Formats: sequence, C-alpha cells, structure tokens
Amino acid sequence: MTTKVGIIGYGNLGRGVEGAIAQNDDMELVAVFTRRDPKTVTIAGDAAIHHVDDAKQFIGKIDVMILCGGSATDLPEQVPHFAQWFNTIDSFDTHAKIPEFFATVDAVNTASNTVSIISVGWDPGLFSLNRALGEAVLPQGDTYTFWGDGLSQGHSDAVRRIDGVAKAVQYTLPVPAAVERVRNGEAPTLSTREKHTRVCYVVAKEGANTEKITEEIVTMPNYFADYDTTVHFISAEEFAKDHTGMPHGGFVIRSGQSQAGHKQIVEFNLKLESNPYFTSSVLVAYARAAHRLAQKGDFGAKSVLDIPVSAISPKSGEALRKELL
Repeated sequence: MTTKVGIIGYGNLGRGVEGAIAQNDDMELVAVFTRRDPKTVTIAGDAAIHHVDDAKQFIGKIDVMILCGGSATDLPEQVPHFAQWFNTIDSFDTHAKIPEFFATVDAVNTASNTVSIISVGWDPGLFSLNRALGEAVLPQGDTYTFWGDGLSQGHSDAVRRIDGVAKAVQYTLPVPAAVERVRNGEAPTLSTREKHTRVCYVVAKEGANTEKITEEIVTMPNYFADYDTTVHFISAEEFAKDHTGMPHGGFVIRSGQSQAGHKQIVEFNLKLESNPYFTSSVLVAYARAAHRLAQKGDFGAKSVLDIPVSAISPKSGEALRKELL
C-alpha cells in the first residue's frame, strides 16, 4: 500500500521529510505547501508546490499531511486546522502542553473521521517509548532523560521569534556530574536545573535592545525559565561559520531494582549529525502508521505510545517475526 504524503512547510524539517520519503518505496510525495510564493520555492524532487491556502484542493488525493512548522505558534493552529480534512503527523514538542494539544486535536479528528499522531520525533517520540518501556519492565526505579550536546530546533525557533532577533540557535548540554551519578546507579533526585544547561547564540537586529532580548529568553516559561541559561550575542559572520550545523542527541536511562534488590540499568542513546533529518525520518515512519489506522477506521488523535512498532514498519508481520524477533 502506497502512502501519498503532503508536506506543510518547507524549512529544514520539510526538506528532511522530502528526503526521507524518497528512501521509502511505499511512500509518494504528492505536494509541498508553503506560506511563501510557490514560485520562489525550489524543492529537491519534482512534486507539485502550492500555497498553503490551496491544500483543501487535495482532499482525497493525499493520505497523510506531515506538518513541519514550529511548536511555539505554528502547530497549535495548523494541526487542528488541517486535521479537519487530512490525517496528520506533527512534531509538537512543548511537553507541558501536550495533554491540552492532544485533546484539541482529538476533538477535530473525532468529528472529521481523521487520524492525527501528535508529538512525533525523538523527544517526544522515541524517548517517550523508552521511558514507558523502562518503567513497565522496572516498576521500582527512576527514569532520567538527558538531552545533548546538541541544537534544539524548537527552542531555537522560540528564540528567533523574539522581537529584535535576526538569527539564533540554542544548545542543550547535560551536566556531566549528574549523568555520571545516574550511570553509577546512585538514583539521585535531580532538579531540572541540575540536569541540563542551555546556551543561546543570537544575532541581534540593528538597534535591538540586547538586554531585553536576554531577559525574554531566560524567563521564557516551558523553554528556559527552569534552566541556567547563557546568552551570547555574536555577528552574522560568526553565526554562519560556527552555528549552521544541527547536531543533537541524548539518552534515556532507567535505573531500577528487580527482585532481591538487584540493580538494573537500561539506557537508550542517540547521537545525531542532523537533528531535523533524523526527526523527519521518524515523522515519515509514523505517517505510514497514520495511513494504516485510517484505513481501519481507527480515528482520533494518537501518540507514539498508542502505536505498535509493526505499524510504522514497511515489513509484514510475518517478515518482522522472521527477521527481527
């Protein structure tokens, strides 16, 4: 079964989704939708390019829309809007707002007989699966999630939306001493601030108030307020030289005890040269699952925790059992 895909937004993530679709024989990119003038957008392949307002013309022609906007302002508006007509995949990553976002999208899906798999990526996403797996297998214990060293797309996007910011990136860094304590099985109680630090590199617009920008960053709820955050203002030349790559990674550790007090530690680790290209690969895999659920009439909002691994694989159940079990 071929899954016909549309892409909403053609930035770093959208380009990654286009490339990931090309790696999957059962996927077809039908169209890219942009808020820009379509004549000014060039994509890698030969799919159609349309303005986002024309998306409704593709009802019945696209099985799944993959939305590639930012979590701060784009996805909260776009996902419920497009879920009226299409099955959707998004990478909404504001953890504190996921329950509210899920409920909003689910109401649209239920009324429209569509499927939306929300908050897809590696965290939330693959890390979520490993947190759930660790807690289920080792019910007595503690789960620790560390991010980095790496560039966060969502946090960088949030900084770029501050008035006076021309360009910006944000790096998340695990605190080494905290990681070592967890891997040693100490099971420490760690505050958010004790686990990570955040570092921002910002190119300010001419005449911008850098003190005001700094204050807006370090006090931003859900993004920076709970962390020790350092803000560096740099030139556009330095930004282009040192901060255009998008590496990331991190690890989930479940430190627990099984019977008779035996210490057991489970760790899942990612080291990524390109955050958006890896995230886009996860989005495409879950687009396959959304199409399959819709074909079965299993409508509504879902998260990765609701989707069996077999649903994201192009292989049959028989092949999975023979080759991977």
